[in-house]
Amino acid sequence: MQAAHAEALHRLGLHTSGPYAWGWNARTISTRAGTDHWLRIEATPEDRITTRPPGAGITGAEKLPDAVPRPRLHATTTWTKDAWTYTADLLTHIPHPVISPHTPELRAGPGLDDRWWTELRGALDALATVPTGRETVRTLWMRRTFPLFLGVDAPDRIERETGHGDLHWANLTGTPLTVMDWERWGSVPIGFDAGLLHAYSLRVPVVAARVRAEFTHVLDTPAGRIGELAALCEMLQSVARGEYPDIAEALMDSAHALTGRRPPVPPKR
Repeated sequence: MQAAHAEALHRLGLHTSGPYAWGWNARTISTRAGTDHWLRIEATPEDRITTRPPGAGITGAEKLPDAVPRPRLHATTTWTKDAWTYTADLLTHIPHPVISPHTPELRAGPGLDDRWWTELRGALDALATVPTGRETVRTLWMRRTFPLFLGVDAPDRIERETGHGDLHWANLTGTPLTVMDWERWGSVPIGFDAGLLHAYSLRVPVVAARVRAEFTHVLDTPAGRIGELAALCEMLQSVARGEYPDIAEALMDSAHALTGRRPPVPPKR
């Protein structure tokens, strides 16, 4: 990854400042690039590369409404070496930190004011109506995984909107709000983003309650409950791989409350 970082610098004619920032499973590496930019390189095995519709990912996010606060893309380059594909994106550097820099889960109260919550609701509302050709949370995945991780069948009808797809506390800054990491945005079940943020807030009940209150107009609808179940299903699939042990029971309790059935897959410890 460090060699890929050096290659990206050469391709884009850049110099960097500051230490490396590593992402999930060391598949991304990032640094400051000058005063105003952030260089992010992602590695994907060639056998995992899938064809994305035009306008997907970070490149497509450039066309989102201004009401969706996000880093802007200034340059991008892609190359392949030794059965890996590398994508380097040069983004606007956001000087204010994300709320939870080390984990997607919230572990302490973030001290957010009413304006921040209003801006988040407005951003998701603006995003929801954007046309997209990418199905981020796939219907076929829901039909396969709902019985495995929730103990219920996925519904025949799933109402959709455009969402971020990975809305958690490591992808949100405090005031002023910026929503980070647009790799996964696309079509999701209504309520998926709010349900995912709620799930990642379960260690701080007062914030989990605030998420539910802010998005009750979505989560307390039949369509929104399906979206929240999809978010919980994704989280419980991760629990079955040994992730999120600290909120595993709370996730199962949330799923139980929505379905009336205890999830069948116990968390690994």
